[in-house]
Amino acid sequence: MSDKPGLPTGKHTLVEEGTEFTGKMSSSCPIVVMGKVEGDITGPVIHITPTGVVSGVVKVKQLRSDGELAGDIEADTVEISGRVRDRTVIRARSLEVSLSTTKGGMQVVFGECELAVGDEPNKEAAVAAALASPAAASPEAQKPVSGKPAAEPGKAAAESDEAAKRRRGTQPPPTPTT
Repeated sequence: MSDKPGLPTGKHTLVEEGTEFTGKMSSSCPIVVMGKVEGDITGPVIHITPTGVVSGVVKVKQLRSDGELAGDIEADTVEISGRVRDRTVIRARSLEVSLSTTKGGMQVVFGECELAVGDEPNKEAAVAAALASPAAASPEAQKPVSGKPAAEPGKAAAESDEAAKRRRGTQPPPTPTT
C-alpha cells in the first residue's frame, strides 16, 4: 500500500527517488517512477512523478507524466503535465495535456517532438471509400425510372449485378412470372 498521495495502492513496481535504472524493464503491475529510468519499458500503466525521469522506448496502455519524458512513447492513453524533451515521439489514441505550476506561472514544456493522436490511418479503407461508386450515392440514383418507384439501394445493387451477369452470359435469364 502506498501512503503517498497520487500513487497507486496495492502491488506496483516502484523506482524510488535517488534510484537510477538502465536497461529493459517489464512489469505486469503499474510502474511508478520517482527516480530515473532509461531503456525499454513495458507494462500496463506507468506514472512518472514530478521528480521522475523516463527516457527510452515505452509501451504501455496508460501513461501519466508529471515529470520528464523522452524517447519513443506508445500508449492508448497519455496524460502529460510535465516536461517533454526534444526528439520525443508520442503515439496515443488519447492525449491529455494539463498545465503544471512552475515559478510564477503555469506551463507545459514541449521540446521538438512528434505527436500522433487517434487511430492510425488505414490506407486501404480510404482508397475503398474514394473508389466507391458515386452513382450509388447521388440523388439521381434514387429517382424512379420509367414511372416505376425507386428500389431500395441494396436491392437495386443486387438487381444490377444480376443484370450484368445475364449480359455476360453467366446466368440464365429469369423465368417469366404470371
